[in-house]
Amino acid sequence: MITQLNPSIPVYVTSKDTTGECIGWLDYSKEDDLLWIVALDTTGEVWIEPNKNIRLLPNYSIGRIGGKDGNKSKAD
Repeated sequence: MITQLNPSIPVYVTSKDTTGECIGWLDYSKEDDLLWIVALDTTGEVWIEPNKNIRLLPNYSIGRIGGKDGNKSKAD
């Protein structure tokens, strides 16, 4: 299943060490990783990345604060 995201989600891609915008998801089944379709900010390239390589960026309005990978929240 392909899902287009509107609006896109700002993310950090660990395998590329850069940020980008997730514009969609590919979900083949419950036995496969969710795949993120990401347009990179640095080069404009579009890559498909597995779930393990994606981190959400900080979002202060919902309390997700921290470093560039967004892993730290107010609850920590």
